[in-house]
Amino acid sequence: MSTTETAVAPLTTEDAEALLQAARAAAEAAGVTAAISVLDAGGHLLAFRRDDRAVLIAGETSTRKAFTALQLDAPTADLVDAVQPGGVFHTLPTALDRPLLFLAGGVPVHRDGRLIGAIGVGGGAPEQDHGIATTALATLG
Repeated sequence: MSTTETAVAPLTTEDAEALLQAARAAAEAAGVTAAISVLDAGGHLLAFRRDDRAVLIAGETSTRKAFTALQLDAPTADLVDAVQPGGVFHTLPTALDRPLLFLAGGVPVHRDGRLIGAIGVGGGAPEQDHGIATTALATLG
């Protein structure tokens, strides 16, 4: 780290659990059976929860939404148009040899202006997933 850079606290497991619990509460309030994934800045899964009533694919969906938000440092809701047929990201390949999942519901987490992680929600309509993720992020402060 250069002397001009300021250290930024990373996303901790405590932060990840707080995000997860806030997202769970928001999902329950919205009547959504959701899976929630929280990643740190390196893309490592810090916290995960899948509602027992959510379909199994919701877990992978939430993780991929968080990964996409982290990789592109943007809410996935802002990227939906770009991945539609004819959009600039429609066939964007990844190192995972599978397309990124861009449906709304992934939100990057910043601290002091730096990217420190991401939260992804899957299970509801894209707008619901996005709302749950942003509600949870607001509780982190």
